[in-house]
Amino acid sequence: MAEAGPELWGCDFTSAPTRRKPIVLAVGRFLGRSAERIELLGLEPLETLDAWAARLQTPGPWVGGFDLPFGLPRELVTTLGWPTDWLACMQQYAQRDRATIRDAFAAFCNARPVGQKFAHRATDGPAGSSPSMKWVNPPVAFMLHAGVPRLIAAGVSLPGLHAGDPNRVALEAYPGLLARSVLGTRSYKSDDRAKQTPDRLIARKDLLHALETGSAPLLAQMQTRLRLTAAQRDGLIDDAQGDRLDAVLCLLQAAWGAQQHQHGHARYGLPTCDPLEGWIVTAG
Repeated sequence: MAEAGPELWGCDFTSAPTRRKPIVLAVGRFLGRSAERIELLGLEPLETLDAWAARLQTPGPWVGGFDLPFGLPRELVTTLGWPTDWLACMQQYAQRDRATIRDAFAAFCNARPVGQKFAHRATDGPAGSSPSMKWVNPPVAFMLHAGVPRLIAAGVSLPGLHAGDPNRVALEAYPGLLARSVLGTRSYKSDDRAKQTPDRLIARKDLLHALETGSAPLLAQMQTRLRLTAAQRDGLIDDAQGDRLDAVLCLLQAAWGAQQHQHGHARYGLPTCDPLEGWIVTAG
């Protein structure tokens, strides 16, 4: 069967990977001349940030969806007096340790009224994502701190934010956006063993069914569907923490961006957005 387009990546990221909870990289590709299927080639656990950084050096062409924020809210940056140029801001951010970041962000929040503690990026509304300055539950601020400097160092391209190797393209992804389009408010995963319930198992089965039949709204728009082996399907259903499934969801968001690029969209489907904050692929 003929291949179409670049290799596709989806990354479920953690700022402190371990053997027990690694970064998970899903790798896939389009199948067919009209790219009517997306084949999952494999899932790779990466147990250290160094291993992940080395994997980013893999020659392209590839397009990846990465589940970590690529930017901070402009309101936060300007209040702190940090550079409003994205690269300069990220370089300054990388030079600070986590304790310093936490203290600066906490002081920002403490000066604001209840219910408006956190600053948000414009993409958070349509994506339903957590503010990128959150340092707990989930600690996405530290994910940005660990991930974005390594993306820059690897020389990859971040459309709308940073020009790098055009054959290695990183897009900010958010798996919850795609999952909610199928499941609504139903939860499909939990790191807490006590919350790994039969209802969440059924939700994972329903989500995968939508992905494999192409009935998920994003895949219906793309006129494509996910292709899995029986073993891959069983493994994703059994993944109660959802890390591998989240990596696959990010891969599908990357596939949408790659398809948009193939149709002539220079920014991989991203709208014109704040060049400091960035945007989550497929949001809005």
